[in-house]
Amino acid sequence: MTQQWITITPDQPFAGYLSLPPTGTGPGLVLLQEIWGVNEHIRAVADSYAQAGFVVFAPDVFWRLTPRLDLNYDDAGTQKAFECYQTLDADQAVSDVVTAIDFLKTRPEVNGKIGIIGYCLGGQLAYRSAAASADISAAVCYYGGGIANYLDVAPQLKQPIMFHHGAHDEHIPADDVAKIKATFAHHTHAQFFDYPAGHGFNCWGRSGMYHQPSAALAQGRSLAFLAEQLCI
Repeated sequence: MTQQWITITPDQPFAGYLSLPPTGTGPGLVLLQEIWGVNEHIRAVADSYAQAGFVVFAPDVFWRLTPRLDLNYDDAGTQKAFECYQTLDADQAVSDVVTAIDFLKTRPEVNGKIGIIGYCLGGQLAYRSAAASADISAAVCYYGGGIANYLDVAPQLKQPIMFHHGAHDEHIPADDVAKIKATFAHHTHAQFFDYPAGHGFNCWGRSGMYHQPSAALAQGRSLAFLAEQLCI
């Protein structure tokens, strides 16, 4: 595989991590970070989806605050991550993600449809960006914090969408998950999966949160879903 940081706009430091599949080409996948930036974990996740045959692009969501933020999950890194999260203009971030989608679809390596997947903050941005871009053919949202606050855009999501939630998530109330499910009850292609885990269960770097059985099951479901929606 080939991995590199690549600039989206030549006149601004808006960049992202591009990971190509072994064949060099494939369907596109925009992968959206947690609040710790496009760090080692997110790059590894991007590489895992690239290994499965997708052209993966992980845009730097925090580039307007601290370009190429790459934080550890220790106290100092977490404090900095939450400072960036609290400062982030989420509406501008959605616009930036749409710019990243537009960028990915022009890449010569992309030979099919484009999907989007996100984790935590990235899960919310994946949901909102899918509503904002007609170029997204499928979306996957892992424990997207704050999605319940943006249910007004749900009617704009016509494409298939998959939601992963931890049944013991300490950051996303069960009532919020219920509201999301109720909103999408009549969406023909919305899928929901709940896991015996807490928030951040996919991230092996977050001590006490990572839950390997749930992470493996969710990734398998996500890969099958994305293959069906983007490759077939």
